[in-house]
Amino acid sequence: MKAPNMLAGSAKEAHSYGANAMMIFTGAPQNTRRKDVSEMNIEEGQRLLKLYGIDHIIGHAPYIVNLGNTVKPEKLPFGISFMHDEIARADALGIEALSFHPGAHLKQGPEVAIKQIGQALNEAISSDQKVSIALETMAGKGTEVGITFEQLAEIFDNCQQNDKLSVTMDTCHMSDAGYDVKNDFDGVLNDFDHIIGLDKLSVIHLNDSKNEMGSHKDRHDNIGFGKIGFEALNYVANHPQLENVPKIMETPYVKKDENDKKGIAPYKAEITMLRAQEFDPQMREKLIKA
Repeated sequence: MKAPNMLAGSAKEAHSYGANAMMIFTGAPQNTRRKDVSEMNIEEGQRLLKLYGIDHIIGHAPYIVNLGNTVKPEKLPFGISFMHDEIARADALGIEALSFHPGAHLKQGPEVAIKQIGQALNEAISSDQKVSIALETMAGKGTEVGITFEQLAEIFDNCQQNDKLSVTMDTCHMSDAGYDVKNDFDGVLNDFDHIIGLDKLSVIHLNDSKNEMGSHKDRHDNIGFGKIGFEALNYVANHPQLENVPKIMETPYVKKDENDKKGIAPYKAEITMLRAQEFDPQMREKLIKA
């Protein structure tokens, strides 16, 4: 969300893409500075969301919160406090699920980080909160944790109030982590169901990947232009078992050349392709010409 329009501005932007779901950060994704909810234009924003038929509001916690950091334990109380306040902001905004990068173990081993993340989330959670904290599947870049369904399940096991936890499946991250999203998404979904449970899946981040399966790189690409491809991502987007799970795209802006700093938002074109279930290989060229 951007000042001064905040939630209302986000609703208008999502509507311009023809979206019926949207994802917002409560502030800049790279820092923890946040405005008071009284400044977030919530009433007007929620009016517009209803008017536009945007049924799902997803949030995303900032990238820099690392509850898995055992190297600097003095930072943990701030991380817990921030997440507690972020949960309150999410509830005020009407966010149903808050996508959350679990954290990184910083070479201390995933086991210690996973235990601390679960316990820290338990402290951050309010028993009466409405929003679900949706742990995100990660690509395994650096010392990230949450790269397997088993690791996410362990975080659940270390959090007593895990009824307030769910999962965000990121197709790029899963592919980069080694899951065969391209050729066997049903197998991936079946594994998830057995290890965590489909009832715990609250969000899908629908992204193509610039890298091959198992690369552990985490570089998103536009729908159909990466290594996963349109056929597989269209299958995920229109999967009958996932009909009620909101799909959010975090695909890169299309740029005219390397000097183009801003680029063009691809979301309207990508949504159009997925609704038609037909790939347009000229999509990016058309955006640039338009």
